[in-house]
Amino acid sequence: MRQVVLDTETTGLDPKTGHRIIEIGCVELINRKLTGRHYHQYINPEREVDDGAIEVHGITNEFLADKPVFAQIADEFMAFCEGAELVIHNAPFDVGFINAELKRLRSPRWQSVAAHCSVLDTLALAREKHPGQKNNLDVLCKRYFVDNSQRDLHGALLDAEILADVYLVMTGGQTDLALAGNDGSGDDGEEKREQQAEVGSIRRLSADRAPLNVVRASADELGAHEEMLALLEKSAGKHFW
Repeated sequence: MRQVVLDTETTGLDPKTGHRIIEIGCVELINRKLTGRHYHQYINPEREVDDGAIEVHGITNEFLADKPVFAQIADEFMAFCEGAELVIHNAPFDVGFINAELKRLRSPRWQSVAAHCSVLDTLALAREKHPGQKNNLDVLCKRYFVDNSQRDLHGALLDAEILADVYLVMTGGQTDLALAGNDGSGDDGEEKREQQAEVGSIRRLSADRAPLNVVRASADELGAHEEMLALLEKSAGKHFW
């Protein structure tokens, strides 16, 4: 499975009012493993960047003046993403901006994002896993012990790299194996919290490691499973998990 973790920075909040993309950052995952391939590009938006947006990402109009426009980088960017599942935090925002840029191209080759990629929204996933809680990227980094200490300002490639770490931990099962039921209070609380951070932190595996073996259930095992479900259905009247 090929996934592309993607983030953008923009001139403002709404493409419907003419705001544009100024930075794209992507990192590639294949079978949930970072490959080292990435795509990163600054873009001249052909308009001014809002002051409020500059406060968020620090990308100025002067810096963007000599960068290529979207039409010049569209083929390379879309070729990198084509056929992948895009992993995006608050996907409607980024997808809306990309679709607006593609629409401006009037190109028969590149249509909407949905015509070339599927999309997984990690914000929706986080809200499902942690209802009623804050689920922005910084909060998720803290929750899953992902290092975001370099994130003083938003940047598309850095945020994509951080999101890839968060996504892998968030969808990879239990992260706190050693300290369940311990709140880290007491004289040795700081040491326990450090241990907890170490347990939950991401340990990068070698990019050239062998793929994991996938063991699939046999036809007999699948049949036995269905028989057990039928037995449970009959005895309980309904599923009870």
